[in-house]
Amino acid sequence: MNQSNELVELIERLAKTDGTHETEIPGLRFIKTSQTSEPIHTVYEPSLCVIAQGSKVVMLGEESYQYDSASYLTASVHLPITGQVIKASQEEPYLSVHIPLDMRQMFEVLQSAKQTKSTHTSGRGLEITPISDSLLEAILRLIKLLDTPEDIPVLAASVQREIIYRLFQNDHNYTLRRVALVGSQSQRIAKVIEQLNNDFTKALKVEELAKEANMSPSSFYSYFKKVTGMSPIQYQKQLRLQEARRLLLTENLEAAEAAFQVGYESPSHFSREYSRKFGQSPIRDIQKLRQTL
Repeated sequence: MNQSNELVELIERLAKTDGTHETEIPGLRFIKTSQTSEPIHTVYEPSLCVIAQGSKVVMLGEESYQYDSASYLTASVHLPITGQVIKASQEEPYLSVHIPLDMRQMFEVLQSAKQTKSTHTSGRGLEITPISDSLLEAILRLIKLLDTPEDIPVLAASVQREIIYRLFQNDHNYTLRRVALVGSQSQRIAKVIEQLNNDFTKALKVEELAKEANMSPSSFYSYFKKVTGMSPIQYQKQLRLQEARRLLLTENLEAAEAAFQVGYESPSHFSREYSRKFGQSPIRDIQKLRQTL
């Protein structure tokens, strides 16, 4: 059996029903769906996403990224994206594995591999790369640890480090390496992005964020947009609207209350931006979502 078929069999055995399946390895999860999906809005954390079967398209700002079992996706920083499964069926469901990428582990791997310099500048924080046999083999070994839970505390971290090392070996993943380099512009941008994710309700001041990143406002704006594909204001707006949608769906809030909770001062301004983002007013969008669910 080749490695691709083995990955399909493993996921089908461990994820028997459609949905997202968490595992005993923190952050490692499987996604299975037997039909194509509507666009789903979410925030990617720094992570590795590998498709075993089917295909998916991911939108970041105005850019589109499509991948399948021949490639994988890495997110170097937190990114608000729109994802859509475009190939899936009852006979051949969409199957994927999600592995978080720990910044501390990435730095340690760079240090051990003596890859403390990079000739590349920052690029997008989202990259699609052809998958290698060595990376796929390491991913399989990590998943197989789920069959022997007693081994997970001892062996999981070392296999995760190997996965990161395999990612760094590929020249396509230069943004991922830059983010792990202490003091690099990419790493400073990544820290500001994490800060924005943790506190997106506050009024955004580019000058203060630039100071946090130890950059001039113009340089910060340029590098931020280079990594995320959007301006800091656009990035914050995506976070606010996605969180507002979650609040409306799961906590039954009124639109005005959700708007205030995520940082909007004007409910009418919120409704206009919500409609532009999701295609309908907050009330109609949530009604449609509930019917779909």
